[in-house]
Parts: sequence; C-alpha cells; structure tokens
Amino acid sequence: MERVRLEFPEADVRHRHGLTVRVTDMNYGRHLGHDAVVSLMHEARVQALASLGLSEGDMEGYLCVVADLAVQYQAESRWPDALMIETAIPAPSRKSIAVYHRLRRESDDRSVATARLNLMLIDPDTGRPAPVPATLADRLMGND
Repeated sequence: MERVRLEFPEADVRHRHGLTVRVTDMNYGRHLGHDAVVSLMHEARVQALASLGLSEGDMEGYLCVVADLAVQYQAESRWPDALMIETAIPAPSRKSIAVYHRLRRESDDRSVATARLNLMLIDPDTGRPAPVPATLADRLMGND
C-alpha cells in the first residue's frame, strides 16, 4: 500500500502554540507516544479556535466533533523537548472543516509529526450533522 504524504498548508496557518513534552507523554519506546501527540494537538486546536473567538463546544451554536484523523511521524521527540505546534485551517468545505497540525521540535526546527483531521458540526438539538455556516467559514479564514 502506497503511503500518501500529508502536505501541511503553510499559507493557512492560523495559530502557533508552544508546549513541552512531559515525562508522562513518553511511551515504552522512550519517546512521545501517539496518545500524547493527539492530546497535544487537541490542546493546540483549542487554543487556535480560542484565538478566533471560537470553542469546540460552541461553533456558532453547533458542537464540533472530530470525524477522522491521520497522523504521520517524521522524528522522535522525548522529555523535555519544547515543541511548537502550528495549526492551519484551509477554507472549509460545505460539510467539514479540515484542520492541520504540525509539531516541530524547537531545538532543531525538525518536524516531529504532521496531522490532518476533519471536524464536523453537530446540531445540539437534533444530534445530526450540520453544514458549515458561511459566517463560521469567514471567521475560520480570518475574514470576520
């Protein structure tokens, strides 16, 4: 099976957030574990949305859930590495919001991991998926 490389959309970076690898983020291989990578990305995504005046629990009246996630690893990271997590958000589609994260080790600027996830909006009253409102798309693009 051919592996498709995730391309990080540099032009769509909306936020940068620094975090440090904690000793509890280490796995049996003595490097940053997958579960910790997902948690670090979640923290960075929450911070990125907050910088746009949004939250996962209220995206203009809708809830936000991760529909899928792909992570590709480029290098190992260990305690106590300082990481910079960049969050990029390209123009949303009608039904989902793509979010990219890139974790870079600050000591040598090497990419540790690149990820892409798709967020879906859920109507809190019906529990059903909802289309991305144009006003939300504009906010995500920094056009508000």
